[in-house]
Amino acid sequence: MNTMRLRSLLAALLAACTFSSCLKEELPVPKQPRGEATTMTTCMGTGYQDQLWVDLASASIVSTNAYTAWDLAFESAPDGWHVYLNGAKKMMALNKGAVDINQPHDTVGMGQYGRIDAPSGVPDSTAFGDWRGTNDVYILDLGQNHLGQSMGRRKIRFMEVTADHYRFEVARLDGSQLTSVTVPKDPTRIHTCYKVGAEVATIEPPRGAWDFVVTKYTHQFYDPYMPYLVTGVLTAPGVRVAVVPDAQLDLVTLADTASHPFSTERDAIGYDWKYYSFETSSYVVDRSKVYIIQDADGDFFKLHFVDFYEQGRAGCPKFEVVPL
Repeated sequence: MNTMRLRSLLAALLAACTFSSCLKEELPVPKQPRGEATTMTTCMGTGYQDQLWVDLASASIVSTNAYTAWDLAFESAPDGWHVYLNGAKKMMALNKGAVDINQPHDTVGMGQYGRIDAPSGVPDSTAFGDWRGTNDVYILDLGQNHLGQSMGRRKIRFMEVTADHYRFEVARLDGSQLTSVTVPKDPTRIHTCYKVGAEVATIEPPRGAWDFVVTKYTHQFYDPYMPYLVTGVLTAPGVRVAVVPDAQLDLVTLADTASHPFSTERDAIGYDWKYYSFETSSYVVDRSKVYIIQDADGDFFKLHFVDFYEQGRAGCPKFEVVPL
């Protein structure tokens, strides 16, 4: 009898161990600590002329380009149709309606009615709006270079968007040099970039390879009402950011997002982690503003800025980032 009970007990234990092993394979393994703080410096060059594309997981700058290398960014997804301006150049667009693009047009009203893209990146707040099926012609202000010099104006009319390309027309303001352009969508990138009068420009790193870009961009101020170039950080679509003010980086945890929820707006980090001191004639960084960032892979990081200068040179945002 005792032998039978012992055999039964051993069988039960064996079954329990086998079942437990299966559970261990199926349950997620708790993440181990992901590392210490990394300090990154992202210098933008003379006149803040460069855009630097940053990947937090590798704590690296994955790509750099002059911000004047492109004008328009086209959604690359098969069902994408939004067209964005290069806000780093302070570009604007003025809708002239369904007019004849071959005829001369002036820029009257550009200052009052010209539009920029919302810095939030919200798709329904673009300068071009929903252009599909309208046949509208837009006066396109190509903005300015890093020396503040105008890069000219053109007219543009979008003709078609399909699963794999865009087609549009570009002309000078007097209607001359009318050109039909086809831009193939690049499925490896979120946006396909194009420079007016040139060709498709490979600007954005591949989809999922970057989390934010350090760049100039156009912000809309309301008191007074004016578009103005600022320097800051714009996140990739799909990246989420929570802002924790008046905090210490080492004390911030994911639990802080309960009272400081995530945002997907691309200027959630933006430019106001620094301010200009007229007393010192220099920028001062707010180190107590901490950002919790979730990248497209679902990984979390916390970040704060520590400087805007490198050896006395402005335009070098420096930040500490810690994987969570």
